Amino acid sequence: MTAVALRTLTTVALALALTSAAVAQQTVMVGGVEATRVVIPPAQSELARIIKAGLRDAYYGAAPESAAWQGAQQLYFLYAERRFEPLWLVETPTGIDYSPAAKQIIEVFKDARAQGFRPEDYLTDAIRLNPGTAEPARLAAVETAFSASVSLYARHAVGGRIDPLRVSQSITLRPRRIDPAELLTRLAEADDPAALLMDLHPKHREFIALRDQLQRIYDGAVEEQVTIPDGRLIKAGRTDERIPLLRQRLDLTAPADGPLVYDDAIREAVMAFQEQFGLVVDGVVGPATVAALNGTHGASAEDIIANMERWRWLPEDLSNFYVFVNIPEYRLEVHDADRVAYNTRVIVGQKTHQTPIFYDEIEHIVVNPYWNVPPSIARNEIGPILASNPGYLASHNMELLHGGQIVNASAVNWSRTSVNEFRIRQRPGPGNALGNIKFLFPNQHNVYLHDTPSKSLFSRSARAYSHGCIRVQNPMDFADALLVHEPDLDTASLTALFGRSERWVNIAHHVPVYINYFTLRVGEDGTIRSYPDVYGHNERMVNLLSN
Repeated sequence: MTAVALRTLTTVALALALTSAAVAQQTVMVGGVEATRVVIPPAQSELARIIKAGLRDAYYGAAPESAAWQGAQQLYFLYAERRFEPLWLVETPTGIDYSPAAKQIIEVFKDARAQGFRPEDYLTDAIRLNPGTAEPARLAAVETAFSASVSLYARHAVGGRIDPLRVSQSITLRPRRIDPAELLTRLAEADDPAALLMDLHPKHREFIALRDQLQRIYDGAVEEQVTIPDGRLIKAGRTDERIPLLRQRLDLTAPADGPLVYDDAIREAVMAFQEQFGLVVDGVVGPATVAALNGTHGASAEDIIANMERWRWLPEDLSNFYVFVNIPEYRLEVHDADRVAYNTRVIVGQKTHQTPIFYDEIEHIVVNPYWNVPPSIARNEIGPILASNPGYLASHNMELLHGGQIVNASAVNWSRTSVNEFRIRQRPGPGNALGNIKFLFPNQHNVYLHDTPSKSLFSRSARAYSHGCIRVQNPMDFADALLVHEPDLDTASLTALFGRSERWVNIAHHVPVYINYFTLRVGEDGTIRSYPDVYGHNERMVNLLSN
């Protein structure tokens, strides 16, 4: 018996473990190896025999273990459970036609654009059915193609159209998946299959609001808005070709002289806008303010669809209590039930050291943390310094470790030794890069939330300055909001641990934390706010979704 044949029998046995009694199994010995032989039930009707023949030819005609083979196998055994009776085709006095359930689903496909999808992805030529068609191969192909279209729509509705890793290797989200066999059976037997299929879409408030806005755009109910092009910072007293557009966007009248001058009237209007939308109120028109001006009730259909896609990547239930970080917004929120209980500014990774997109659970709070210097920083930034200044580590309260033992950096011959052979960490205390506290959720990226001694950066509108971790502006206020459901732990007990020794505190109730990348957010009042595409993820998604 060949290895391929044995693997085939094993795969078949696993598939059959989930089937009903309609598919029989027999244990046989093949070449001294015990295996499961599949006994496929006979088809009872003429249409079932046609479908069985078509599915059998597709299954046995595909290369073993190829993608086509796996797909054909799945359909073959799904239909075998039904004795090859069709899910979507019925016999009528005039010939074969789609069932009422299938016709409902076709209407869902036709309206796919309203969900941010493309109808042509599901309404393919392969599912075109001419009433009265009787060619066996054609009928079987239509039946199975329709099942494939339904499965594709359901997969897109639940987990999105594109793999997050195609956008960036730093996006390690795990979109939801469905059991296609179970879903197809439920849909075919449902009184309202269209409603069942529509129920697969996300139910998050912001997703629904974006979908509604998308429909308004398609209906022509959204007026075209003035768009401010990107450019240099616009500050008080400067002249800029975009000033007339800025005045028009802010409903300001141009003065008789100097229409290109950024005067006090514009600056005051910009500051009022910045305050309204939670931006840094500095009166300077930079990337964040331009994005907000352009995005308010004027987001494009393509941007809305890309942000809807990202909502599909998240779990259906985010939990009643969770932390939500949005990188383009440079902001952290603590959600408690249906309200934002706390929010604060954050600093995220630079373009060259991007903060990854993922979700996990906060399990520990570390007081007086060591900063374990990432190998990339040790290699690229600290290593070159040590050759000429081995005292650099001591002057920055750092220590060199090898095999868990502290090593004197001045005693190392750096002309012959690579810093890659060591580990570097910064001791707790004043000036530590992590400040007094960090919030730890163990993850593959070694990224976490933490304090910082560099507070001045929080006053800037664009805050992408870290090496990937997320710096929190008010960490103790955040801790206070985070520990609201911890009966035996509060900020006073954490503050009491401040000192020079690292202390770990375990959280009894782990808190989900979502590191997200939304360039559009929907406020409680329904206002859509736009944020800069810091890492270019949104632009890549728009391109991928349009291809």
